[in-house]
Amino acid sequence: MSAVAARANPLLKSFPPFLTWPHLRFRTICSGRLGFAHSDPDHPVAGTKLLESFKEEFEVGTNLITLETGKIARFANGAVVLGTGETKVLSTVAASKGDALRDFLPLTVDYQEKQFAQSLIPTTFMRREGAPKERELLCGRLIDRPIRPLFPTGFYHEVQVTASVLSSDGRHDPDVMAANATSAALMLSDIPWGGPIGMIRIGRIDGHFIVNPTMEELILSDLNLVYACTKDKTLMIDVQAREITEKDLEAGLRVAHPEAVKYLEPQIRLAAKAGKQKKEYSLSMLSQKTLEKVGALAEAKIGAVFTDPSYGKFERGEALENIMQDVKQQLEEEGDEESIKILPKAIDTVRKQVVRKRIITEGYRLDGRHLDEVRPIYCEAGHLPILHGSALFNRGDTQVLCTVTLGAPQDAQRLDAIVGPSTKRFMLHYSFPPFCINEVGKRTGLNRREVGHGTLAEKALLAVLPPEDEFKFTVRINSEVMASDGSTSMATVCGGSMALMDAGIPVREHVAGVSVGLVSEVDSTGEIKDYRILTDILGLEDHLGDMDFKIAGTRSGITAIQLDIKPAGIPLDIVCESLEAARKGRLQILEHMEREISTPRSKDDRNAPRLASLRYSNDALRRLIGPLGAIRKKIEEETGARLSVSDETLTIVAKNQNVMDKVLEKVDSIIGQEITVGGIYKGVVTSIKEYGAFVEFGGGQYGLLHISELSHKPVTRISDILSIGQAISVMCIEQDVRGNIKLSLKRMSPQSASIEVNARTPEVNVSDFIVSKETTANAQSSASSVSTQLDAKSVSDLLAQAVSTLENPSTSPDFRIRSVAECDEEEKRPESTSIPLWPSKSKRSKDYGSSLSTSSSVLSDVKESKGKGPISAKNLKLGTTVTAKVHQIRALGLVLDLGGGVRGMYRFEQQDRGKTDYAVGDELRVTCTSFSSKGIPVMSLENDD
Repeated sequence: MSAVAARANPLLKSFPPFLTWPHLRFRTICSGRLGFAHSDPDHPVAGTKLLESFKEEFEVGTNLITLETGKIARFANGAVVLGTGETKVLSTVAASKGDALRDFLPLTVDYQEKQFAQSLIPTTFMRREGAPKERELLCGRLIDRPIRPLFPTGFYHEVQVTASVLSSDGRHDPDVMAANATSAALMLSDIPWGGPIGMIRIGRIDGHFIVNPTMEELILSDLNLVYACTKDKTLMIDVQAREITEKDLEAGLRVAHPEAVKYLEPQIRLAAKAGKQKKEYSLSMLSQKTLEKVGALAEAKIGAVFTDPSYGKFERGEALENIMQDVKQQLEEEGDEESIKILPKAIDTVRKQVVRKRIITEGYRLDGRHLDEVRPIYCEAGHLPILHGSALFNRGDTQVLCTVTLGAPQDAQRLDAIVGPSTKRFMLHYSFPPFCINEVGKRTGLNRREVGHGTLAEKALLAVLPPEDEFKFTVRINSEVMASDGSTSMATVCGGSMALMDAGIPVREHVAGVSVGLVSEVDSTGEIKDYRILTDILGLEDHLGDMDFKIAGTRSGITAIQLDIKPAGIPLDIVCESLEAARKGRLQILEHMEREISTPRSKDDRNAPRLASLRYSNDALRRLIGPLGAIRKKIEEETGARLSVSDETLTIVAKNQNVMDKVLEKVDSIIGQEITVGGIYKGVVTSIKEYGAFVEFGGGQYGLLHISELSHKPVTRISDILSIGQAISVMCIEQDVRGNIKLSLKRMSPQSASIEVNARTPEVNVSDFIVSKETTANAQSSASSVSTQLDAKSVSDLLAQAVSTLENPSTSPDFRIRSVAECDEEEKRPESTSIPLWPSKSKRSKDYGSSLSTSSSVLSDVKESKGKGPISAKNLKLGTTVTAKVHQIRALGLVLDLGGGVRGMYRFEQQDRGKTDYAVGDELRVTCTSFSSKGIPVMSLENDD
């Protein structure tokens, strides 16, 4: 060390030995501080390394923010740790050392959330993090978008930003923190950059704006605004909202700007303490001589192409390519190799000047539209009828096909983020295949652009979805871009909204999106002196313009925003002015969408997806799941349905009603249903004893039908009435504490029902309630068919009414009481108008939860009235003719007002469905022909065949 000191200062050579570094036990110098050597030279020990760090502390909102450098990642070109509470984020930057042999800035931003930040071990097989997750890609884009415009023009050296979450308390989202840490790291580095920037998050609860809200506050907030800026200009905006108005959003932006500026001064102070001198990197600049030369050769031809609105996207591109080849040929003849090397960049600069000049001076665009004009729109809902929902949306040459798929609750996406929810039930996946721009390319894994566009559309549509407790389905939208000429993400919003309505999902209203552009003219100082705002920009206008401002929302307000710019900032006033232009364009698009489909579609009852939520005991659910879930998997494989089990709840999602019926039958066969006293159930006779018969229900439940409960008349032999394997409907009359069930057959019919009646009408007998042996030949293989519980009183009232009618045959038309077997046979016939004694399994009294089909609700919406009048539910008989009024018109028939608060129904014939010959209030002469399984009168027109 003394030798080092001597070389630094020759005067130190004359120091006496007792003042030398080894004699004073100094070993090394680290970061301006001294390390002490061990006193024993025979046993050397490493000295203590002291790391010098620099820190800045400041407050934003109610949070204390710290910026620290010098302790971690000392070899990086720039490294900063930003902390808020117990959440800390490290951001580092590095740049390549070689020359930049390219014509673009290769900036890479990697954001990492590893599980050690929340003291967890990854649950993957290798127990380590894999490929970047969607959230990591989105956070990387959030950092990239505001810092990219601030690199100097012509700086094409490779730059890599790596942001890593070191620790997380779960209260603060690290994404905004990573962006501010990246800005500070760039300020410390020797990379030329026009920062610093500040990024802030704004929420709103009960009309009050909150700066940097916590995760708990964001759940209650109707606004999630992320805003990035320099001292006086806006760089980036990202918004998710619940239909916030343009006026309220502008107020939020005005609040966000001064709060974001608070991050700038601490970064400048930290850079003054520990920053590096900016390095002179080589810049790839176009020479003015080359630009003028290429402009003289190509400007007139390019102007002719851009002033002809008949050119399409590819025709225009082909014409520009031909112009560049002509210019290249002339340069080759002149031997100007330097201009040939940068010709593509020069041609692009010339056409940018031509387009921008025409828009500023003449107010016309590439395709001849006015500045605020939206391209022609074509909408088609239900493009693929067999799917749950689909829509085709065209705006100009941009075309997007959106499809909706509904799934079970367990189909929700599982998220592995350190903050936010653990699952996501609504997903929108955006796909941009190469053929949509007539190119050849490979389809690889997650694409940053596709993830970003899909997430923007997902945010826009999420605001109008029904709450999870009202709509339990998992929803997935696939957006396939079929042709691209600008604003495919906003076309995805429009197509996705129509597809949701086509699927019958009860969304509140349509959501539409439009992209707004900006063309500006600046003075010598870089300040904007003139500008034009463009509505619904083309792909080329996006490339040649200054701004891509995507805004989506409903008629009521904004649901999502994404702002990206190319210059080094845009005044906030211009951004706020663009909101009104976007609103006008959005309303034009909404009109076209509403003309195509304005309300959620009512799907066909048999093809619509079904969801059932049933309550069982945990022991019963264990029997259903089986060992290692084998029984549940078998049911899912055989039926195609999805079964999910939570605490005492079974959720079933089926493709249609037929699949749902099959699943319920299998579930009943395994679990059965709760047997209650007074309920009527269908079972199968499994054994016959001298004292009675044992009846098996679903789920291995048994009951005893004693010989004394068979009939009101004495029974000598049970085998005269019942046989093993025979299906029978019985009533539960007693259930003891041990679970033993006692059944009765005779109590299902009153004793007076055995009176003698007219000879033309058969006698009411107990045997009529027993299914015949012929109809139960196949019942032995499915002894667990369980029927819906039926109120015993309603059965007795029905039989009493039938007996009363039999006693007075002169006042009633001829009819006969059918047996259960005859009723079951009649129910199998389409358009049946018979009176089924027991409801079919598809009409069980279980909560089917959400149903996307409303076309069958013509029965369920009819409620029995208690009003008194000439017609009542008790005195209405078969064959009664009344004058009724049309109360409601449904897809399958009419709901009739029979008077006295009684509602009846009239079913359309198959060929008459969909006709609108009736109007509410029309009077019809109708006759009661039967009663539905719910006791609703089924009527027929008096002159109806």
